[in-house]
Amino acid sequence: MDRSREERAASYFQCTVRERAVFEAGIKLAAVYHQFVGAPVSASNVESLERAIEHGVMVQPFVESVSVHIHRESLRRKKNEYDYQSLTGDMLDVSVVIKIEDVRVKGRLRYVEEIKYPLMYVERIESL
Repeated sequence: MDRSREERAASYFQCTVRERAVFEAGIKLAAVYHQFVGAPVSASNVESLERAIEHGVMVQPFVESVSVHIHRESLRRKKNEYDYQSLTGDMLDVSVVIKIEDVRVKGRLRYVEEIKYPLMYVERIESL
């Protein structure tokens, strides 16, 4: 990103670089959840859907890496020609790594059985 453009953008954030990196990770995970939950999914398109989500996240600012896994055991066979399955939050396991300046944050979205919820959380923060 053009340095002067990033400096102008950064001036809007009244927080530390660390806090901004955590914020960016949360934005990326929320975008995945709210853009893709409800998308039609099946054994025949699950890999391409995973890659499409990854590629969509990778073009966003500060993303160093992203990994998307859709749990195959949640997929079922079609019952008839009108039947299809939609992606749900409990099927997703997403990791995103954000790097801003000397801070790297790993955020995670995954279904946590213990609380029965697709939780988005900070898995790790590193100072480089």
